[in-house]
Amino acid sequence: MVRRYLELGLRLGRHIDGYVDAYYGPPEIADRVAAEPLIDPLALVADAGQLIVDLDGGLEAGDLGATRRAWLRGQVIGVHTSARKLAGDAISYADEVEQCYGVRPTMRAEETFENAHRRLDEVLPGSGDLGDRFISWRESQAIPPEKLQSVIDSFAEDFRERTSRLFGLPDGERIEWELASNKPWSGFNYYLGELQSRVAINIDLPVLSPSIAQLVAHEAYPGHHTEHTHKEVGLVRRIGHLEETIFLVGTPQCLIAEGLADLGLEVIAGERPEELVASHLRPLGVRYDAEVVAAVAVAAQALNNVRGNVAFLLHERGVAVEDAIAYGQRWGLMSRDRSTKMLEFLTDPTWRAYISCYLEGLPLCRTFVAGDPTRFSRLLDEQLLPSDLAAAS
Repeated sequence: MVRRYLELGLRLGRHIDGYVDAYYGPPEIADRVAAEPLIDPLALVADAGQLIVDLDGGLEAGDLGATRRAWLRGQVIGVHTSARKLAGDAISYADEVEQCYGVRPTMRAEETFENAHRRLDEVLPGSGDLGDRFISWRESQAIPPEKLQSVIDSFAEDFRERTSRLFGLPDGERIEWELASNKPWSGFNYYLGELQSRVAINIDLPVLSPSIAQLVAHEAYPGHHTEHTHKEVGLVRRIGHLEETIFLVGTPQCLIAEGLADLGLEVIAGERPEELVASHLRPLGVRYDAEVVAAVAVAAQALNNVRGNVAFLLHERGVAVEDAIAYGQRWGLMSRDRSTKMLEFLTDPTWRAYISCYLEGLPLCRTFVAGDPTRFSRLLDEQLLPSDLAAAS
């Protein structure tokens, strides 16, 4: 059944660009799938549906153990949903998110954004129109391009040491950093297997000092790279769970991965890491006022959910792209460039439903961890579903 799951993911990945986020499993499976004729999407739907049936009642399923079988079933439901979409099934956006990621998206009340605007108005420097002030302040925090690599290296070294001390890191793990452009995301971890990652930071828009530490923690330590290496050593090498050698977009493992990665900086540096961030940026000559950044972060926290509303408006209610950009500008206090960049991600066929992994994953993981590093270790080391986190919180 695990082999069938790997084959399904790889076959679907031949149809959907970026669907296979990582694969370091048996090369003979990947080679065989790559050499096959392209499998019809309807056949993939049928194969995924049969695998769900077999996981529920097949004799072989009993050999997997209940926890492993439940995790694999959740993954295959996501694969089945993506295959159905590929085959032309009409699936609503909310149903797609729920079936792929195990959570159901909802619109957040605009009243929460209004309240955030009022709090921001009190803490932002200057006077005048709030949107103009917020955009001006945020863009003034841009890291000079010639200093960006030094900034990344400084945080990566510190966060690696903190992560190693708290959770351990396997010998031989390594990250190669690069700067990328023409991508819909702000950062991306390409996990290569053998404890190696290539992490790309997008420089289409200026990288901002208030977000760079979070970005490094998210993609590297103790985020995606750390989770991948822990699971490669603990689940794949030690106990042979080969299903962990493939990472598929549109499955519950993404929500757990994004939630723990977003929580990572808080776990290793505390709920308010601004002074730590300042200690890295100031010696490098990067503008950063820790007190103002902290106040703005607290005041603007609810505005993260604007992205979810924009996705819901686009895909559930069918609003025009221009109206969605304007919504991001109005409620998210974004420049047109940043709101347009957000739309690139939210309208990408592979990533359109993915925003819920951040918006729902972080609070779910934060509640589950509840400030206890040993529970964060469980996220790094175990096969858990969103329903497991909700039940244990």
